[in-house]
Amino acid sequence: MNKGKIFLILGVCLTMLPFRADSKKSVADYADPTIGGVSVLLETTRQTMHLPNEMLRFVPLRSSMLDDWIEDFALQMPNHRRHWVFGFMPFSTDNPESVWSAPGVINNEETHPYYYRAQLDGVTFEFAPAKKSGIIRMTFDGEGQHPMRFRSRTSIGFYDHEGNRVVTGTAGFGQPECKENMTAYLYAEFDCDMHDIHYPGQDTKHLMLTADGQKKVVTMRYGISYIDKEQARANMEREIPHFDFDRVRKDAKRTWKKRLGQIEVSGGTEAHMRTFYTALYRCSERMVDINEYGRFFSAWDRKVHISDEPFYVDNWLWDTHIALEPLHTILNPDMEVQKINSVIEMYKESGVMPRFALTSGEWAGMTGNFAAVWMMDAWAKGLRFDMATAYEGFRKNSLERTLLPWRTGPATPLDTFYNAHGYYPALRPGEPETIPEVDTNWERRQSVSLTTVNSYSDWCIAQIAKMLGRTKDEKLFMERSKFYRNVFRTDKCMMWPKDDKGEWVEPFNPMHDGRAYFTENNAYIFNWDVKHDLEGLFSLMGGHKKAEAKLDELFHMGVGTAKFRFYNVLPDATGLMGMFQMGNEPSFHIPYLYDYVGAPWKTQKYIHSLIDTYFIDSYLGMPGDEDGGGMSAFVVFSMMGFFPVTPGTTSYAIGSPFFEKATLHLPDGKSFTIKAKDISSENKFIQSARLNGKTLTKPFLTHEQLMAGGTLELQMGCRPDKAWGKE
Repeated sequence: MNKGKIFLILGVCLTMLPFRADSKKSVADYADPTIGGVSVLLETTRQTMHLPNEMLRFVPLRSSMLDDWIEDFALQMPNHRRHWVFGFMPFSTDNPESVWSAPGVINNEETHPYYYRAQLDGVTFEFAPAKKSGIIRMTFDGEGQHPMRFRSRTSIGFYDHEGNRVVTGTAGFGQPECKENMTAYLYAEFDCDMHDIHYPGQDTKHLMLTADGQKKVVTMRYGISYIDKEQARANMEREIPHFDFDRVRKDAKRTWKKRLGQIEVSGGTEAHMRTFYTALYRCSERMVDINEYGRFFSAWDRKVHISDEPFYVDNWLWDTHIALEPLHTILNPDMEVQKINSVIEMYKESGVMPRFALTSGEWAGMTGNFAAVWMMDAWAKGLRFDMATAYEGFRKNSLERTLLPWRTGPATPLDTFYNAHGYYPALRPGEPETIPEVDTNWERRQSVSLTTVNSYSDWCIAQIAKMLGRTKDEKLFMERSKFYRNVFRTDKCMMWPKDDKGEWVEPFNPMHDGRAYFTENNAYIFNWDVKHDLEGLFSLMGGHKKAEAKLDELFHMGVGTAKFRFYNVLPDATGLMGMFQMGNEPSFHIPYLYDYVGAPWKTQKYIHSLIDTYFIDSYLGMPGDEDGGGMSAFVVFSMMGFFPVTPGTTSYAIGSPFFEKATLHLPDGKSFTIKAKDISSENKFIQSARLNGKTLTKPFLTHEQLMAGGTLELQMGCRPDKAWGKE
């Protein structure tokens, strides 16, 4: 064979190899906040620059990553995707009065968790975060004047200035359920004198300052507080004592390298590395610590508290109890206890165990009593806190308060009916709503999914009651944990709505009937919403084989109508694979259920297909609402190769990893490593497994095994081994 043919064959072979990641990059360089920045249907995943689980969150405000107009740089995002305060934008222009409402037109962005850079018209803008403060550097290369615009992003807010270098601001924010708004305070200082400081008329919601046209580099440092302006100034001076932009950026990068380095992966493609570390970065956006060096303002009693303990806020438990909180229970258990302690403190202050514990107070978002699931999961995995007090809150939510969608307050007649009859009653098509607390415009009753989710949380409460020695409560809540059976129609093998007379609702389309009966999804998803009693569910379906066939049906059926009609009813049901919906949280555990019915090779197949299809390293790399780490935690777990199917237990279901090696550096100095020999896009099927040198025949790990440290070795192949993990 001649040399030309040899080189040709070598070239072809090299192009067939997976492109491996650059070993010179740090983990912080793989994380890309722009991934997922173009929404599939609903909310855009935001570029957010911050330190892990810290108060200051900086966001460029735009419709999506395809939009080159930035409305403002929001100097602070108090609540995930809910509020933005203190809009700021620099300009280079001959006519400063023309930019009061103008966007910043950008190009050539560089975005990292620890640093942001963009070219505007005539100015290069840079940002770096500290814990409760930030620093901005602006380099002007254009002619004309250099005005700096501040404007309010909320209906309540105003700006003032102190001399010609300092700007202060206040901004009220909150949600309708709060009696009063929360207030954010800004203290910003420039490194040079500003001039022509003025408002547009008498409107103090906007303020403009102009830098000396000869000054080519202007730096602004600022602090945020929820206590007062002086505390904002103290936060800034403590964290950023000088106008040293590069020092803040380097410190921020060092912090992110430490956090992201808790999981070290290698032997994957560049794209997989970017997807993985971006997801891991998203998992540290919240909860956030709002203790401001010994003091914090609590929205639950509207008081300033003196404390050296962190006070964590901003959590949407409907989204985060599934995978995000279990991930931090592994990686950051001390922080997890502090977060739980914060929520228990909220209960002590308000008498209500929060569902969505925002910075600005309780928001009765979504459905469920998922604080019980979160805390039971943490307790089962060895974390310790005041469970007796937390139990009071769970019990009260379950038995005395309403758990209707987006409602708070005492039990309604629907909750009373549930307590008496074991299911939420559904309305028949066209039947008018009679309960004023039900949202008739959009959310509606969601009667079936309310029954399934409350069955799960009540099972967790039963485990807690047992641990606390509350024997009667244990029996009560174990009985309630089986209420899901009251909405399972065996002749249809399907979760099905039932009216207040105990009759099945007809007509009913399990594919297309939406929020009247289910939360953001349909019957095909909530058919599997029984994480706490999978064997009981499989039994109702007729056993493991019939349950497996039902799963197969889910992954292969079409939407049954034009997609625009389907999404008109179910706009959250994005990321379809058959009728499986990757873009919404109640689906996350479903691919792993094949492990439980004796077909783990199907879990391995579908996990690879779902990740490689829907979680790509581009603007389109998020199949649904990311929800502040709720969806990203699914990616982190799944790409490592396992998943917590039932939070509240210590079991993890094994899937199929994406890296030759993934090491979890555990807090006590131990490490747990997953090695996948011969892994590739084709070799996604487990042929054999060994845990610490011993043969592993079942597709499950325990939390105890993981936290003890060790090695899980997987031999991968291109064809499914249908015998492995079957029994």
